[in-house]
Amino acid sequence: MNVLPANAIDWHSFLARPRLPAPSDAALGQLRYASILVTGAGGSIGNALSMRLAALHPRRLLLLDASEQALYRLQSSLNDVGLLTHARLILGNCNDSPLLEDILEPRQLIFHAAAYKHVPLLEHHPLEAIANNTLATLTLSGSASRAGAARIVLLSTDKAAAPASILGATKRIAERIVLAHDGIALRLANVLGTEGSVSETFARQIAAGSPITVTTSDARRYFLTGPEAVDLLLASAIAAPARTLLAPLLAEQHSIAELAQFLSNQFSPLNAAPIVFTGHRPGDKPREVFWSSDEQPSRSSIAGMIQIHSSPGKSELAPHTMKTLCEAVGNRDLPLAIECIARIVPGYSPSETIIGQIKQCEAIR
Repeated sequence: MNVLPANAIDWHSFLARPRLPAPSDAALGQLRYASILVTGAGGSIGNALSMRLAALHPRRLLLLDASEQALYRLQSSLNDVGLLTHARLILGNCNDSPLLEDILEPRQLIFHAAAYKHVPLLEHHPLEAIANNTLATLTLSGSASRAGAARIVLLSTDKAAAPASILGATKRIAERIVLAHDGIALRLANVLGTEGSVSETFARQIAAGSPITVTTSDARRYFLTGPEAVDLLLASAIAAPARTLLAPLLAEQHSIAELAQFLSNQFSPLNAAPIVFTGHRPGDKPREVFWSSDEQPSRSSIAGMIQIHSSPGKSELAPHTMKTLCEAVGNRDLPLAIECIARIVPGYSPSETIIGQIKQCEAIR
């Protein structure tokens, strides 16, 4: 059986809602005069964002990714549509201060999409999650401020609200770092059809003739399409004031099991794939939210979005705690690193998977 490509699927027939508003051509025209940097440019959303930006022919477009293969795929995609000459591709990561000093410039717009994102995997690699999602954001934000960059737009996640995973906690701190540097953070929902997403996993299982694995029958998530995610990032960059935390305006969550059934009907209408429930994974929540109990939502002036406001004092980052966190990661001191994370994000409690690793570290000492 051949699996349809993700862009051949009418995702809105599953979502059963209109497409979220897109920025106007006039608004997008403002970006043609900008110098723009995209980090994580080779990822699914970063790639789509980079292609859209390259088509606008901005004054300067730098596309940064730590994955050689991902950057090569992006290079090939740009070349296929005649846009490669409008971008400079850079192999490197956001924790490389000397590299950032070379490529950052005054009044630059930065889309920060570089991050690790897989919840269960990161529960087994918490130090790497902290280094890549939090400390690299700290390095990038500091370098951007020294260079006089205009703003950073952080691609965040709804898992940063009331975080139950190390992914959510590290992205929540990344939000606070960016907001403290006058940037913008956008909490996206699950993006359908992206590499490594649940929809891709289901499609692969269906193609293999395997059962579709779903955690629990009550698991629900907010979903976006890839084009919607790119539109939200572009609109945030164009219209949001400094220090703004945003999320898409979505009325309801969708059942993961219903998504599995939808894809089974799309890919194998005559032979429905069975669904097997495997139970909660470390760091998973039955349902996601866009704001924590110490945050309040309000309607944004940007169409299709809500603005999220933190309670006073909740967005402050103590410099000595961040310094200790950096040292803990550098020394591979997991107990101290998790202690710092819990101090910065008071609602976060490490999973049994991480607690087990902490106990192993303490037993070795």
